[in-house]
Amino acid sequence: MILFVFLTAKYPEIKSLMKPDPNLIWIILMMVFIQLVAFYLVKDLDWKWVVFWAYVFGSCINHSMTLAIHEIAHNFTFGHHKTLWNRWFGMVANLPIGVPYSISFKRYHMDHHRYLGADGIDVDIPTDFEGWFFCTTFRKFVWVILQPLFYAFRPLFINPKPISNLEIINTMVQITFDILVYYILGIKSLIYMLAATLLGLGLHPISGHFIAEHYMFLKGYETYSYYGPLNLLTFNVGYHNEHHDFPNVPGKNLPLVRKIAAEYYDNLPHYNSWVKVLYDFVMDDTISPYSRMKRPPKGQEVLE
Repeated sequence: MILFVFLTAKYPEIKSLMKPDPNLIWIILMMVFIQLVAFYLVKDLDWKWVVFWAYVFGSCINHSMTLAIHEIAHNFTFGHHKTLWNRWFGMVANLPIGVPYSISFKRYHMDHHRYLGADGIDVDIPTDFEGWFFCTTFRKFVWVILQPLFYAFRPLFINPKPISNLEIINTMVQITFDILVYYILGIKSLIYMLAATLLGLGLHPISGHFIAEHYMFLKGYETYSYYGPLNLLTFNVGYHNEHHDFPNVPGKNLPLVRKIAAEYYDNLPHYNSWVKVLYDFVMDDTISPYSRMKRPPKGQEVLE
């Protein structure tokens, strides 16, 4: 908050960037349509090609869609005055992913912004078991592959919340969609959809952002930005210092935040390759799921 006040006072033009991005609506609808076409195109392929295209193509779309849902969670599609519109649209964006995700992500992601690194609140922090067990090169490699499963089930152990009505609706809508895909297009289309999500959020170049964002490769720096080309597929989620400093600025405008406040952001450590981040995480013995800043809920910071 102090940094927000300081930068907006020094660079008041940043405030003009805090507005919805209605173009997101059409981009997301186009992505949903592209995956629907892909479901149709893979329905009669050999299994090896179903898996191949799930990883090479579908994984990119589905991972990108999770980051579209991230934009929707911040109400960047319809604005803060139409919060329910954003929640319903999030369910539409959720469809190609295959598992209900949008509403729950919104609830937990806001905690991540308000209580970054807070033990027992921020479910982005790996559990003690993850840090203890996935500590060797091979085990960290397995952990990277299984990241989507840990992100799905970790909230149930760290910070379980009562199920909301919107989460029930999100689940019912998603299950209905999955059944329709199966009955209309067949099992291969359904497997393509689910495999694209599992593979895209696991060992995949885009998944480097999971580790790049908050794992402390350099002591004293908790959040890192990425300025490479994959931002084009991820709604600029790589501009992560900028995003946490200005969570009301949509991804489209985050490069402008960096440009305006260049004297601040250009001097911070950052990445240009998410693939290298994944490689370094697996191969560097000094980095593990424990390499996160964890704060007791009342404030004192400790590095695991």
